[in-house]
Amino acid sequence: MKTKTLFVCQSCGSQSARWVGKCPNCEEWNSYVEETSTLREGSGKMRDQIAAQAAVLPVLLKEVDLALEKRHLTQIGEFDRVMGGGIVAGSVTLIGGDPGIGKSTIVLQAGCALAQAGLKVLYVSGEESVKQAKMRADRVAQAANEHLFIVNEIDVETISGYIHELKPQVVIIDSIQVVHLAEFSSSPGSVAQVRESAAVLTQLAKSRGFSLFLIGHVTKEGMLAGPRVLEHMVDTVLYFEGERYSSYRVLRANKNRFGSTNEIGVFEMTAWGLQEVLNPSEIFLCERPTDSSGSVVVPILEGTRPFLVEIQGLVARSAFGMVRQKAQGFDPNRLSLLVAVLEKRLGLNLGDKDIFLNVVGGVKVIDPAADLGVSVSVASALLDKVVPHDTAILGEVGLSAEVRSVSQLAARVNEAQKLGFTRCIVPKNNFKGKNDFKPSHIHLIPVAGLREALDKL
Repeated sequence: MKTKTLFVCQSCGSQSARWVGKCPNCEEWNSYVEETSTLREGSGKMRDQIAAQAAVLPVLLKEVDLALEKRHLTQIGEFDRVMGGGIVAGSVTLIGGDPGIGKSTIVLQAGCALAQAGLKVLYVSGEESVKQAKMRADRVAQAANEHLFIVNEIDVETISGYIHELKPQVVIIDSIQVVHLAEFSSSPGSVAQVRESAAVLTQLAKSRGFSLFLIGHVTKEGMLAGPRVLEHMVDTVLYFEGERYSSYRVLRANKNRFGSTNEIGVFEMTAWGLQEVLNPSEIFLCERPTDSSGSVVVPILEGTRPFLVEIQGLVARSAFGMVRQKAQGFDPNRLSLLVAVLEKRLGLNLGDKDIFLNVVGGVKVIDPAADLGVSVSVASALLDKVVPHDTAILGEVGLSAEVRSVSQLAARVNEAQKLGFTRCIVPKNNFKGKNDFKPSHIHLIPVAGLREALDKL
């Protein structure tokens, strides 16, 4: 038996033979924790067996047969779309989010749906007892069947034994921070335990061909806890987003080897679990004020899905020596850039003003087509002029205050038309092609610059 003492950074996983105040890799302060690694004789035996089972000879790529490969559908449309059209056999998915956001709920609902479809599912609950998980399953899934197995266990070797005995097609680990390998003496949740436990479970999933879901905790900065390598070894990384006091949740893919990373799913948290929101545009606009300056509606695009969000701006005289620019749901650096364009190119006096921006509903907007809407919202709040209630605005704004073209204009405008908007300000450059888009029930107002857009309003 050999014992080795190391100091490991709990943020990035860097190792050092002695304690360091500031991590030289990620520059975090006081993140090094002493860990004692005890390596027994025969340690790593389980991983060696898994590797031996998975060993195959190289084959020609053109001879690989994908005819029998198909995705498993959970019948939860929002979840299946974010996953890329269903769950791929042998894939490993990591789901992260704030405490209480709905991580365990969504995987339990998906597990129950897959079990109802005839798949054998193993739910490993490390944080709840079997009875507690059963109470939650009865509340959110309201169905029990003979294909869903549940166990309260945190030892990886014992979990692998259950997998070998049951031969499930889907395995859910809730959560990866509480499971551990006995060959490491460090406590569950440490960098070494998270990294090695995830590596063993991932290798087991790849060798046996079952789909694996890992629930991950997040740090106070909103990043997944544990080493960064955890996100690299899995196939898909999903994040749950949403305000603490809002019932709406957004599921977003940050990494997906089997689908697009631009897709999002919108859910509503209810007493019966997470319910799909089939028309998020109507939900996000249902409480929009009709006579308030700074309120603008923007058709954004997330993957293949267009929907409308309300952007609210507020401009107030600064009472202190330093002005503030705060953005909720929008990149603060992008907001500073657009404010500079408004001040320099249009001559608006914003240098001594506090500027606040909010995307209603807890949605995070990364679509550049929201630039024009954000600029108009700030200008509307400064001048205290109301944007017409039936007008939607979209376009990317450059540093010269020009309005640049956006992708999939037709899908965005059709979404605005379905919700009763009669006018839409769009980039003029989108109409240079031969096949001009001409909707019948909404009036398009093409603009070439930001000043022209404000004049049209």
